[in-house]
Order: sequence, then C-alpha cells, then structure tokens
Amino acid sequence: MLPSAHFEAVAGGLRNIVGGLPGREPAVVVGAHYDTTPIAGYLGANNSAAGVGAVIEIARDLAADGRVAGRRAVRFVLFDGEEAPAGFTDFTGQGLRGSRAYVGAHAGSTAELILLDFIANRNLRIPREADSDPRLWGRLRAVAEAVGAGHAFPDAAANEIFDDHTPFRRAGIPAIDLIDFAYPCWQKSCDTLGEISQSSIGDAGRAVLALVRSER
Repeated sequence: MLPSAHFEAVAGGLRNIVGGLPGREPAVVVGAHYDTTPIAGYLGANNSAAGVGAVIEIARDLAADGRVAGRRAVRFVLFDGEEAPAGFTDFTGQGLRGSRAYVGAHAGSTAELILLDFIANRNLRIPREADSDPRLWGRLRAVAEAVGAGHAFPDAAANEIFDDHTPFRRAGIPAIDLIDFAYPCWQKSCDTLGEISQSSIGDAGRAVLALVRSER
C-alpha cells in the first residue's frame, strides 16, 4: 500500500500507518486521516477516504520515479484518531491524536506537512485555510497552475480549521491543509461515493505530486 509501510502506536489503542521514500532529511510529510466520523451507517467517502486514496496514489507515483539526486525524503502518514471520541469538549486536546503523536515523535525530522482532507467535492475550490503556511501554499498554487489544476486553488482565504496540520503548525513546522469545507454531506450519511468527484481528487493529487517533486 505504502512503501516501507509500518504501524506506529498512538495512545488509546490507535495506530498511524507510516511509509516513506529515502532522501535528504528533514522529510516532507504527505498525510491524511483514515478514521472517520463515528456515526452509524456513515461511510466517509470524502471524510477522509478520498484523501487516503490520494496519498496512496501519490506514493506509488513517487516510488515509480526511482531515486532522484538531491530530493528530500518523503514520509507518507495515514493518521488515526483525527476525530475526537464521543462527548469531547476540546477538539485539539482530545482529537488529532495521531497527528499529535507523530509530531511528538518526529518533529525534528520533519520539514513540512501537506495534508489532504476534503479533496473530492464536486467543482473543487480550495482556498488557503487561515493557519496554512502562506509560502508553502503559494508554491502549491504555482505548481497547480502548471499542471492544469489551478482552478481548484483560487486566490482566496478561509477561516482557520483545526485539523491534522494543527499540531505541526503549533510545533513551528510549515504545514498546509487541503480542505474544501463547503461540503453539504459533512458528518451526514450522504457522504458516499455518489457525492464525490474523481476529477477533483485528480486535481488535488496532481498538484500535491508536483509540489513534492519540486522539493529540493
């Protein structure tokens, strides 16, 4: 699934799935969360199966590139425990468990994080989430334009969203969150394959792949 994949334990019986490609440290992290909302009958096609699928495909494409001289190491991380347990009162303290654990263990070897969350909305439009690193976001928009996905990343900003990039940002690590939060099926049973767009996943995936390939 991911190159050199292994589990990393997270408190509470959870575990992150971590893979990687060798290169120059510190590493670029490409991530998504693989847990979803604990609602009966909820599938989570966009929250966050689409992000997980995109990370897996990005990993396959980068692995197929072979060794590229001077390229940064890449870590692929599927976070567990993004959703907080039932009855939580503080999302950043009780949710984001996998990303907080990863930062606690690997902050010193992490250059930046690219997080893929709601990337499958029809007519995908991802503004810069307010806590996403402006410089890294600017680079993403530039490469997205170059690969024909610029329409998905308008020159606009949105409110801050607490997500798996939040622990990285609080640790001083540049991080961006790809999330089109204008999704009517968020935490609803209609979050199924019928509500998502393959072309949108492709736009986000091509942009992130180009960004990682541009790392030096």
